[in-house]
Amino acid sequence: MADKKLSIPSSCRIIIKGGGEMASGIAVRLYRAGIREILLLETHAPLAVRRSVSFCQAVYDGEQQVEGISARLAQNAQEIAKLWRQEMLAVAVDPEWLLLRLLRSHVSIDAIMAKRNLGTKLDEAPLVLALGPGFTAGVDAHAVIETRRGHNLGRIYTVGMAEADTGVPGDISGYTHERVLRAPEAGVAESRKQIGEAVRTGETVLTVNGIPVIAGIDGVIRGIIRSGINVPASAKVGDIDPRGEPAYCLSVSEKARSLGGAALEAVCAFLWRRHAARILRENART
Repeated sequence: MADKKLSIPSSCRIIIKGGGEMASGIAVRLYRAGIREILLLETHAPLAVRRSVSFCQAVYDGEQQVEGISARLAQNAQEIAKLWRQEMLAVAVDPEWLLLRLLRSHVSIDAIMAKRNLGTKLDEAPLVLALGPGFTAGVDAHAVIETRRGHNLGRIYTVGMAEADTGVPGDISGYTHERVLRAPEAGVAESRKQIGEAVRTGETVLTVNGIPVIAGIDGVIRGIIRSGINVPASAKVGDIDPRGEPAYCLSVSEKARSLGGAALEAVCAFLWRRHAARILRENART
């Protein structure tokens, strides 16, 4: 009997830890590749700054769209399955990641971007991916994806670690620290500007406990923390894009898209290996 031909694997269940900008960019690329069973796990009070492109906003609003792809907040496994049947992404408040094992995901992706491992383990799924520094491939995850802008952005490490955190924000049009707004102290943030709105150097973009947070450069508000949220001291609360193009604020960034492509590459390689192994077993039996 002739060997059975390889065909595209039919399903893959992916759980992403985090629902911020990078996690959402990964979810967008996986969804566009045809993967529909995607769940993003979040905390009770996400602190995303680039809210217009972060699925975690569904925690507050019930539903969120990013580049035309919809995600909805789910309360349990039944609601998650229903959303998947409707070809929607699911978001769940699950800071302890209990759904990870309950739903028996094929792939776990740590996209929290904490720059350290908060508990991800190699045995939590058949394929475990992790973004950025703080993880060792083969120890904490099967593969680690480089998150630092530059030549290696999106590189997949199956041995070793990603580049160490420099503490310097990514360069956009020659600006790094200048474009990032940080909380002067712990407290409640209140926005004065909207995402996509133009801002000039010296303007107040938001306040924390009534203390003004001032724009250091001209540009547009690429991201800003949700009003009424409690933020820690020095937390990132805003992001100014010096390129001045409002449309960039409403679409997935080049960095998030690159990381999504790397995750998709790793997932596809995993699916093909798994599928090929199944076909070999079936051929051996016949």
